[in-house]
Amino acid sequence: MSRKPELRGRAARLARLFPGPQGRGQAARTPFVLLVVLLLGGGLIGLLVLNSALSEGSFKMDDLQKDTKNLTDEEQALQRDIDAYSAPQALQRRAHELGMVPGGDPAFLNPDGTVKGVPSAAAQQSAVQAPLVLRPPETITHPPVTPAAAGPTSTPAGSGATATSPTPAAVPTPTPTTTPGR
Repeated sequence: MSRKPELRGRAARLARLFPGPQGRGQAARTPFVLLVVLLLGGGLIGLLVLNSALSEGSFKMDDLQKDTKNLTDEEQALQRDIDAYSAPQALQRRAHELGMVPGGDPAFLNPDGTVKGVPSAAAQQSAVQAPLVLRPPETITHPPVTPAAAGPTSTPAGSGATATSPTPAAVPTPTPTTTPGR
């Protein structure tokens, strides 16, 4: 039965500062071990949640990229349709289907009131070429006004001369047209 000798003085004071091999050391380690286990478990759960959120975001990003590709393809198809409809040949064909004819020479009105150019009427379409379009009498338009003189009507600046303007007497009056079958 051996017993440890009791310490006195300075050694006893130092021995009281450090826990001995009895149960006190075991009790002090338990909260530390629990803290380390909780930190490791919390870290692993945090990593799992973060990984799940990243993979969910990746799936959403893939879906959005597919939607963007589909919308881009649709936009390009619509742009091709617009380009096809606005091509000069398509516009000319559609205007011909509507019964439109190319316009004549235009005349321009200058800011000082003079007329520049000599207007001419549009070429008349023959009845064979023009499709029959039924219109109410209110929408019949009159042909453009043509000037009596065939020379240039613009004048040089400072000459004091005025340009001639077309007279209404030179314009033929249109005859009302009737459509067959009425």
